[in-house]
Amino acid sequence: MVGKLARWLRVLGFDVVYSNRIDDNELVRRAELENRVILTRDTGIRSTRTLLIESDNYEDQIRQVIQALSLKDFRVFTRCLECNGLLQPVSKEEVFERIPPYIYLTQDQFARCPDCGRIYWHGTHADEMRRRANQWLSG
Repeated sequence: MVGKLARWLRVLGFDVVYSNRIDDNELVRRAELENRVILTRDTGIRSTRTLLIESDNYEDQIRQVIQALSLKDFRVFTRCLECNGLLQPVSKEEVFERIPPYIYLTQDQFARCPDCGRIYWHGTHADEMRRRANQWLSG
């Protein structure tokens, strides 16, 4: 119910574990064990570590989380959007065979997720993501 929220919190640089495949008891157990906050729309989850997300709209959800948890330490584009790994800079030569030729010719900075291997670069989509993030961060 909050998958898009999880991805956007990762864009902002937050350590976010997301799964829609574990039951509520396991979710609560892991949150307590790993000192995490559960972000959910499920009113049935009972834990002192739960923040009930009020809106269906992911932008409203992001604003709610930033405000409720007083988030301030943003490290935009430092985490893998898919698996949450911390991105590591890599040279374009290292990713030559894994990116489209046009990207190789037009981009100079790349990052790779050491956990899943996904490659990232600063394309036009990143500019739009940063613009939206700045809107949420400014209130």
